[in-house]
Amino acid sequence: MSLASATPALASGVRIGHVHLKVADLDRALAFWRDLLGLEEQQRIGAEAVFLSADGYHHHIALNTWESAGGNPPPRGTTGLFHVALLYPDRPALARILKQLVEAGYPLDGASDHGVSEALYLRDPDGNGVELYRDRAPAEWPRDAAGTLAMVTQRLDLRALLAEAG
Repeated sequence: MSLASATPALASGVRIGHVHLKVADLDRALAFWRDLLGLEEQQRIGAEAVFLSADGYHHHIALNTWESAGGNPPPRGTTGLFHVALLYPDRPALARILKQLVEAGYPLDGASDHGVSEALYLRDPDGNGVELYRDRAPAEWPRDAAGTLAMVTQRLDLRALLAEAG
């Protein structure tokens, strides 16, 4: 099957609506997504699924154990989700979630300044990659001499970010 045919035009306004993750233990996953990161529980289907959101949307993240109760994360070197990213509205909000993670003793996998954004990387209890980030204003994005976007990966100064947590 070849997908190399003409690229269809994407309708204006299309965006990613939600991510649905298979988890081994719903309560353990909720301790991370709801209790640590602060997503709001919108609906629960028994002990098998829960729908979480930011700002009252029906769901941004769904968690279920339908095919994964008691399961293990996929081994490294296999295909699947690299990470799901939560976009924070500004640098102080990103600083506050970093402070929560530090106070909870939750480990980071990394932290990067990409020029267009600042990002924290970690794993949920099921091994799913999670990026917590904030975007810079488009006028601040790095560009090369031709005006093409020139993202980078540089070390993010976590101490400076934490200083903005208040």
